[in-house]
Amino acid sequence: MTAAQLAPELGITTACDALRLSRATWYRHRTPQRPKDPTISPAPHHRALNQEERRIVLDILHQERFVDKAPREVFATLLDEGKFLCSPSTMYRILNQEGEVKERRNQLRHPAHRKPELLATEPNQVWSWDITKLLGPAKWTYFYLYVILDIFSRYAVGWMVAHCESAALAERLLRQTCDKQGILPGQLTIHADRGSSMRSKPVALLLADLGVTKTHSRPHVSNDNPFSESQFKTLKYRPDFPKRFGSIEDSRIFCRNFFDWYNTEHRHNGISLLTPEIVHYGLADSVIAARQEVLQAAYAMHPERFVLKPPVALPLPEAVWINPPVKEKEQSLKEIH
Repeated sequence: MTAAQLAPELGITTACDALRLSRATWYRHRTPQRPKDPTISPAPHHRALNQEERRIVLDILHQERFVDKAPREVFATLLDEGKFLCSPSTMYRILNQEGEVKERRNQLRHPAHRKPELLATEPNQVWSWDITKLLGPAKWTYFYLYVILDIFSRYAVGWMVAHCESAALAERLLRQTCDKQGILPGQLTIHADRGSSMRSKPVALLLADLGVTKTHSRPHVSNDNPFSESQFKTLKYRPDFPKRFGSIEDSRIFCRNFFDWYNTEHRHNGISLLTPEIVHYGLADSVIAARQEVLQAAYAMHPERFVLKPPVALPLPEAVWINPPVKEKEQSLKEIH
């Protein structure tokens, strides 16, 4: 039944509530609408500014002293000078009708930075590097930990603790690490944030000489360098991580022990609970196959304990992204659902 049929018996309010219809819609459909004549323009409101007053307001907004100010500032300035032309909202309406509503203040325009989208399908394709501070023995004293991380294997391919953050030290660490890993021209991309050492000329020239592509995070976007940030969190949330280091030698001893554990013993969730060393040096397939044999033996002994299906060892991810494209994310969601 329609609202028109129910209204005489139940009342308009009850009928509209029953049909989940607003009363405004009911009255609008009940009231005949006269067709509008496009040749007839509506009469101006009696309180509206006339054309001459609008022109005066627009001319004042275009004056050099007001051209980069917001209408509220113009209104307040004119009010202090003993003048009242119209309200700030009227100034906005006039500017809007002239197509001039925009940022009027003279501000520095920052360039649009492209989101880095980096893909690694094997070790030594994409490295991420960063520098973090370690508290020294006294207040306001720090040691600086440089770490280079392979994003596919999570293997710390290079690290160093120094007294300061320096482009020359970063250049030396990068050169030594590339030599140690046997990096060939055109093979590697190195990603970093926008710190002074990362964007320094010595580092840029070194990477160009080595045939290494460099990319940087967008300003103020920590998610653009997630692997280095996550690795630093693993370091600083260790139970034995000290509040302060007594000397730079202490910090180097601690980091040496940590990276030995991190590379060879730490089973990382992102790489199927394998250690970074196993993945980095191509041993993942054999380890996963051995795990599968153990699971198959367990299933053969007690199949009733595996209700849904036989157990399967976690496979190694085929690809690792920094900022995967949106289409990749949408496809992943479709596969999940």
